[in-house]
Amino acid sequence: MTDKIIVGVSACLVGQKVRYDGGHKHDRFITDTLGKFFSYVPVCPEVECGLPVPREAMHLVGDIENPRLVTVRTGVDHTARMQEWSRERLDELERPGLCGFIFKTKSPSSGMRAVKVYRDSGAPALNGTGLFAAAFMKRLPLVPVEDEGRLNDPGLRENFIERVFVYHRWQELAGSGCTAAGLVEFHTRHKYLIMAHSPKHLAALGKMAANIRENDAEMRQAYCGALMDALRLMATTAKNANVLHHIMGYFKKHLDRMEKEELLETIDRYRRGLIPLIVPVTLLNHYTLKYDEPYLKKQYYLNPHPVELMLRNHV
Repeated sequence: MTDKIIVGVSACLVGQKVRYDGGHKHDRFITDTLGKFFSYVPVCPEVECGLPVPREAMHLVGDIENPRLVTVRTGVDHTARMQEWSRERLDELERPGLCGFIFKTKSPSSGMRAVKVYRDSGAPALNGTGLFAAAFMKRLPLVPVEDEGRLNDPGLRENFIERVFVYHRWQELAGSGCTAAGLVEFHTRHKYLIMAHSPKHLAALGKMAANIRENDAEMRQAYCGALMDALRLMATTAKNANVLHHIMGYFKKHLDRMEKEELLETIDRYRRGLIPLIVPVTLLNHYTLKYDEPYLKKQYYLNPHPVELMLRNHV
């Protein structure tokens, strides 16, 4: 990579002292590891909408579908202020280039899930969404999003980062004009990556790519929407094993009996959870180069993101 991918992030996660208590929640994985490949656009809804640091803590109250942002002790309602600021900020973020967003877990402004919403009586609901996060996901539904707490899960972490890289490649394609031939090539190179998430989506996306007309912006948008829907589905060990067997088929004329047995055993060990995905993928990459398989050399499944992130070492 020569240029870093632009990703939005809750400002407290990159060390900015913007929290209600004057502190931060610096996440070293975000800044030190992902920061080698991502260029961040820090966003703190509460400070950027005009609230001071430090400030009174806030929480969500009322209807789970349409909550209000209210200070905990004095009951001051900042909903309208936050919503107006969110509209203006999203006008800026909506411009081409943004390829993902990492939100602050359970924040009443930036939490994308599992935010407490307090009601008049009873225990708070635990499935709310922060006001800015909700506005972001509604305005920019194709942009990959995740919260920093869920990035501790190896599978969710790999899924999010993979989606960011795919969406970045899509943005590059769109920026270059996205011809019908370009879309077919894009789809072809992502074939096995999509298959690992959803064979059903792969079939539908293949038909869309094959029937795309030149300068059909609506069809391109529909393709991207279906693509991101597919990638949000988790790639399971069973689905990955299926892809690995498909790729193995390219070497049936090259491998001797012992090599085939070794590769089959490696895939089976992965399927049973005994070794991580990186092991069979490394072996297939070796054979791809050794036997110079041009189709596989183009497949992003074998190299979906920088190896330095070691994401497939843990799934």
